[in-house]
Amino acid sequence: MEAALVSVATGVLKPVIGKLTVLLGNEYKRFKTVRKEIKSLTRELAAMEAFLLKMSEEEDPDVQDKVWMNEVRELSYDLEDAIDDFVQSIGDKDEKPDGFIEKIKSSLGKLGKMKARRRIGKEIQDLKKQIIEVGNRNARYRTGVAISNSKNATVDPRALAIFEHASKLVGIDEPKGQIIKLLMEEDVRASEQQQQLKIVSIVGSGGMGKTTLANQVYQELKGQFECLAFLSVSRSPNIMNILRTILSEISGQGYSNTESGSVQILLSKIKDFLLDKRYFVVVDDIWDVDTWDIIKCAFPATSSISRIITTTRINSVAHSCCSSFNGRIYNIRALDMVHSRQLFHTRLFKSDEDCPSYLEEISEQILKKCDGLPLAIIAISGLLANTERTKNMWNQVKDSIGRALERNPSVEGMMKILSLSYFDLPAYLKTCLLYLSIYEEDSTIKKEDLIRRWIGEGFIHRDGRYTAYELGERCFNELVNRGLIQPAKTSNYGIVKSCRVHDTILDFIISKSIEENFVTLLGVPILTIGNQSKVVRRLSLQGVEEGNSAVLTADLVFSHVRSLTVVRGLLKIIPSLEEFRHLRVLDLMGSFLLDHELENIMRLFQLRYLNLRRAFIRKLPEQIGHLGCLEVLDLRGTSVEELPASIVNLGKLMHLLVNDDVKFPDGIAKMQALETLKYVSASNQPFDFLCGLGQLKNMRNLQLELDFKVDSDTEDTQNLQLDVVGEERSKAIVSSLCKLGTQNLRSLTIYGGSKLLHEESLCLPTLEHLSISCFPAFPQVLTWVGSLRNLQRLYIGVEGLKQDDLCILGALPSLLVLDLVERTESNGKLRFSGEVGFRFLKVFIYHGGFEPVDLMFGTGSMPKLEKLELNYIRMVEANSLGFGIENLPCLTSVKCVGVEGDDDIVEAVKTVMERGASTHPNHPSLLFERYR
Repeated sequence: MEAALVSVATGVLKPVIGKLTVLLGNEYKRFKTVRKEIKSLTRELAAMEAFLLKMSEEEDPDVQDKVWMNEVRELSYDLEDAIDDFVQSIGDKDEKPDGFIEKIKSSLGKLGKMKARRRIGKEIQDLKKQIIEVGNRNARYRTGVAISNSKNATVDPRALAIFEHASKLVGIDEPKGQIIKLLMEEDVRASEQQQQLKIVSIVGSGGMGKTTLANQVYQELKGQFECLAFLSVSRSPNIMNILRTILSEISGQGYSNTESGSVQILLSKIKDFLLDKRYFVVVDDIWDVDTWDIIKCAFPATSSISRIITTTRINSVAHSCCSSFNGRIYNIRALDMVHSRQLFHTRLFKSDEDCPSYLEEISEQILKKCDGLPLAIIAISGLLANTERTKNMWNQVKDSIGRALERNPSVEGMMKILSLSYFDLPAYLKTCLLYLSIYEEDSTIKKEDLIRRWIGEGFIHRDGRYTAYELGERCFNELVNRGLIQPAKTSNYGIVKSCRVHDTILDFIISKSIEENFVTLLGVPILTIGNQSKVVRRLSLQGVEEGNSAVLTADLVFSHVRSLTVVRGLLKIIPSLEEFRHLRVLDLMGSFLLDHELENIMRLFQLRYLNLRRAFIRKLPEQIGHLGCLEVLDLRGTSVEELPASIVNLGKLMHLLVNDDVKFPDGIAKMQALETLKYVSASNQPFDFLCGLGQLKNMRNLQLELDFKVDSDTEDTQNLQLDVVGEERSKAIVSSLCKLGTQNLRSLTIYGGSKLLHEESLCLPTLEHLSISCFPAFPQVLTWVGSLRNLQRLYIGVEGLKQDDLCILGALPSLLVLDLVERTESNGKLRFSGEVGFRFLKVFIYHGGFEPVDLMFGTGSMPKLEKLELNYIRMVEANSLGFGIENLPCLTSVKCVGVEGDDDIVEAVKTVMERGASTHPNHPSLLFERYR
């Protein structure tokens, strides 16, 4: 992958050089004043970029070089803004005016443009002089050396194993058992009247695994309690949000339905709800006693049958938690050498692979320096996983760690390791990682949103046959592989959907972001503006209230801001959007907006990413069509019901996400750059939309709701006319889908339309992912599904699955994941064998119907299957062989979900599964759940 267009190391030198080259072209020959300054400047900047890339690999550069790097990086931003202003000033094509008054206006306009061009040309000249002067001051150039960088294109399952499988978490069993014992044992010294709410407070430094341990205990015990809640407090807590989260989780109502009121009202509601119930709550990551003193008031102290776990890094907070109730402190310990070695090897080697003998001694020396800290072990193993397995290279890593961990096996030691891992990253990954500093502590960060923001910022760009989004996924996966971000939510198919950043890593990347003037954070108590540059490049407002915004924003320069994120704040606390004219990314998710506050958005001529998700807005301004660079627009959760006619002029828009009831204007065929279009109801769209959809040649990811409603209570003649209209619309959408399927369509999700899709034959040869959710389900597997030769993932529902249906699905040559929903009407038999197919299937998820089914995997069936999940399955009889799972040679995990009330069936399934797993050579992990 090439270096990023925009980099934390080189600023925007790469795009600046590209833009200067364009200015040397024939189109700009008439601007002689500017052109003559460009040639020498281009050569100078190219040399500077090469040097900056080398210097970015140095962990501790020379002070003089560091000053020079910072100056060049900042100047590159100013120079790009000046070039963009210049191009914008000459970008409007001159049209011949009609009438005397219009000619006067045109002349005045041209005079204004000439002045603007001269002014901007002067700015470019001045910036050139500054850059030359900075280069002359830096007399000494030297080259840094970095450890080899290698790339991973997909998430390494060894990395996921650390976070996903409880049975495989290293060293977890003993501490988990100890905490369960502390929680559940009865206090024999106290009378029944004296029994109190029991609490265990887990205390330890960052990176020790407190949250992981608390979560495993929570998963183990939660089935014994009526009300459950797991919440994170973090360093800068919002008490109202915390209390609303508790109320939402224990009551089962949506967060949006937990009215704010006041802290006292919410405490009273929670306490009243829990008063006579058995509850289990985990309060994670408490940083101060005052916060706990408020939260504890929500829990009835006399509830002796309930339990609480708290986690904290601070001993005084742990003592405060335990003094509130019948509490015990659990000091989490570092991993012993056996478990440290196990964690280290799990990350570095396959299950059937041992550590090479020539690396054993070096491995032991590295582990001693890590001193049993899980985060340190994960970080350093993530580094080594991407380093050549030679004694010399591993020795370099060991020596680079120094003696920091031996002196202080705590935060400082981990910072040293994190620093080493950070400087090992390629330039584009450094940039992607530091960008995560814009998010709040304990945020769950959606992968799709993050990648789209990276693209909008210019960190990632299309390269050959790979789209920018596909390359963004590679960057995301590599950060997971290196242990620098943690998977938060993983789909049933093993795909990471979101991530979190560990507090210690977040502290590190925030400090680096401030040092590089990469991100400016306002409203976060732990940071001070005094350490940051006054010229803001990327601004993240985190919970800033109107009252203190003037103090926080004093003396800051916003005219060069490229990214603005408002988190839990009001838009009116910042200056008008007119002051952010060079903005590339604008994220106002959840903000309180008035429609007129977006009227100046047309002035953001460089805007590429606009997120208005869940913002309080009813209408988009017509001027939005002037945003010629816009690539991402997210309108989910807004009150926007109709898109303005000008939206079809957004010729560069690639990703559009809307509510399913939003209506499109005519002319969608003009939006040729569209790659992603989600949550659109076809029944709500004009006929032009249904036809024009098929002309979007770059469409790769499409989600549609297909139920065409033609209800009417009028005469039969009108009903017949409506049926004809419905038939025409159906034919139009089928035709469009077929056109897309022969071009670039890779993923198609359809809700409804069972009659339409059953009767029509679709031609979708390029499709890789297909999901169809409709009720009623199809009577059998659709014949045209068997023609999808490139299909890798399929979700489909069928009424009464037959053996012929299995043969159609089994013959799909590329199928890796099958998620199959069946609603059987009578006793059925499903037999999987070598003859049925499924030669490469890795994941099989089966949702049973309400009638019993006899399911069996025969010899040779699904030879590559790794994950089996059976949901709501009712057996004809408990098969002694456990459905034949011993015939699945690659099986590693089995999950069974039973319906509550079918205890006998669930126990029977559990018994045969345990018997089958015990005889299986892989001893697959088993998980049993009851669906409530």
